[in-house]
Amino acid sequence: MKIFGKVRHRPSASWRQATDRAFTLIGDGRYEDAGALLTRAADLEPWLSESWFNLALLHKFRHDWEQARSAGLRAVALLDRETGAPDWWNVGIAATALQDWPLARRAWQAYGLKVPGEPTESGEPHGMELGSAAVRLSPEGEAEVVWGRRLDPARIEVLSIPLPSSGRRWGEVVLHDGVPHGERVIAAGPSFPVFDEIELWAPSPVPTWVVLLEAATEADRDALERLAADAGFAAEDWSSSVRLLCRSCSESQMPSDEGDGEHLDPHDHSEPGHPGPLGHRTAGAGELWLPERECGIAAPAGLVRGLLDGWVADNPDSREWRDLEEVC
Repeated sequence: MKIFGKVRHRPSASWRQATDRAFTLIGDGRYEDAGALLTRAADLEPWLSESWFNLALLHKFRHDWEQARSAGLRAVALLDRETGAPDWWNVGIAATALQDWPLARRAWQAYGLKVPGEPTESGEPHGMELGSAAVRLSPEGEAEVVWGRRLDPARIEVLSIPLPSSGRRWGEVVLHDGVPHGERVIAAGPSFPVFDEIELWAPSPVPTWVVLLEAATEADRDALERLAADAGFAAEDWSSSVRLLCRSCSESQMPSDEGDGEHLDPHDHSEPGHPGPLGHRTAGAGELWLPERECGIAAPAGLVRGLLDGWVADNPDSREWRDLEEVC
């Protein structure tokens, strides 16, 4: 058959059977067996870009970035089109994982993205201005969706304070996949994609603490969050920011908070009125403020108590803290 004047070879039945079986095995987590079949498919049809794209995809699942880069480069060398191919996106992820910045820049540009400015001394792409997004940490385990800042098409800096069950910290940079799984919609209307974490790219030295607050008003709670931010770190009221969802809801379009009134979504598995990371939701309009709040703090050990004491000292009649514990 012809595509834009080029003759494209139709894959054989053996190639299709091996490939279909390989992706079934990938779905079952049997990567070694799938790799043998995809290698056989590439031997059968080495001139097909799909043969090498599939191998690059498998190596990405296995986090074998050297092999993913090698197979990805063979795939893009056989492409029928110049821009927009997902093959280039996979090359960009592998190059980013390996900090192969010249190849990463080339991959994003070949995909059709603008990479502004000249390469830095390290070669790392900067200034792509991709904005905010959400990332699903530990997508195959006890998944948690947090907010972050996109550094480039494959990395997000975590700006929320993750729960300790995720094993992640505020300020860490995670490598993420290219296809979003779900959206989060804020009250003003814009929607933000939710990407799945692939692996930790850069750890954070800042520990996570949990503390119980007595905050008489929302303004008292907000004051602690501002105080931490002014110090260059973070505090987050987990009693209002955490919401438990089933997987199907988490991977669909969901509001980032309940907005006005009581949230009646039957797939929301949290419980009102119980602060803590395993069951709560934001108070709706007209509900009483609960002074006891469970708060996550990201700050060095030598600073965290000073932050809390300073917060109390600013308004001791309406603020207290207790039970500070390092959790991650």
